Amino acid sequence: MRQPSRSLRIAAFNLTGLVAMLLAGAGNADAQDAATDPNLAHPTQLVTVKRDDYTIAGLVTHLAGAKGFKYGVALFPGHPGIMRLREEDGRFAFELRGNFLVRSRRQWLDDETLVAVIDAPSDEWSSFSQRYRETPRYGADVAALLSDIGRRFGIEDWTLVGTSEGSISAFHAGRMNPELAKRVILTASVIRAGRNGPGLSGVNYAELKSRLLWVNHEDDPCDFTRYHLVKDAAQRSGAPLLKVTGGGPSRGAACMAFTEHGFVGVEMETVLAMRSWIKTGAVPADVKPSAAR
Repeated sequence: MRQPSRSLRIAAFNLTGLVAMLLAGAGNADAQDAATDPNLAHPTQLVTVKRDDYTIAGLVTHLAGAKGFKYGVALFPGHPGIMRLREEDGRFAFELRGNFLVRSRRQWLDDETLVAVIDAPSDEWSSFSQRYRETPRYGADVAALLSDIGRRFGIEDWTLVGTSEGSISAFHAGRMNPELAKRVILTASVIRAGRNGPGLSGVNYAELKSRLLWVNHEDDPCDFTRYHLVKDAAQRSGAPLLKVTGGGPSRGAACMAFTEHGFVGVEMETVLAMRSWIKTGAVPADVKPSAAR
C-alpha cells in the first residue's frame, strides 16, 4: 500500500495538534476565566429575565456544594452600572470587572450566602441615567430579577448593596421594594449632585423602610462621595455609618475603582464587616486592613 507523502503526514500531524489544542482550550475555559477573575473559580450562573421587549440579568455566584441558602446579596456596581452581561462561546462576558463590588464578590460567600451582581436593563445599556433609577419601572425590573433568583435558590432574605453611583440604584430599588429588600447597604455613596444627576442629594430617607447601613472610607478622594458628606447623610437618615481606614496602594483618578473610593487593599475586610452586619444586625468596629495581609 502506498504511504502518504511526507507533506501530507506533516499536514495531518499539524491538523491533529490544532484540534487537540482547540479541545484543550475549550476544556480549560473555566480555568482560564478563573485565572483572570478568581471569582469565576466558584459556581456561577447567568440569570436573565424577559421584560416586555428587553431583559434584565444578574450574575449569581455561590460556594461549590452550598445548599439551603438563607441570604441573598444583590450587588449594584458603580458608574456606569452597565455590565452588558452575556455569554459568548460558552463563557461569561461582562464589563466593570474592576469595580469594587464586582471584583470582591467572592468574599461574601459562605454556605448560606450567595451574591448576584445586577446589570442595567438591556434597553438602558446606552444610558442608565440616575433619574431612570428612580422610576417605578426600574424598581419592578429589579424585583422581577431577584424574585426569579430567589425561586431558583430558595432565598427570601435579600440585602441590596450599592457602591458609588450604584448606591443610587440600591437605594431606589430598596425604597420601591420594601417587602423584598430586608436591608440596604450604601458604600462610597454619591451624595453630591453632579452632571450625571442628583445622586442621593434630594432623597427622603424616611421612604426607605429597609434597615440601612452606610459604609465609607475615611480618605475617599472622590468629591461626590467624601467621608464628611456621607457622615452628614448618615446622621440625617438616622442610620449607622461604618468607617473604613487604611488599605492601598491607590492608583488611578479619585473616583475610580482602585483608590480608597473603591476600598482598595481593604476589600475583604470591608465585605466581611458588611456580611457580619447582615447576619447579626450589629455594626462592626471601624474596618482596617487585616494584620494577616
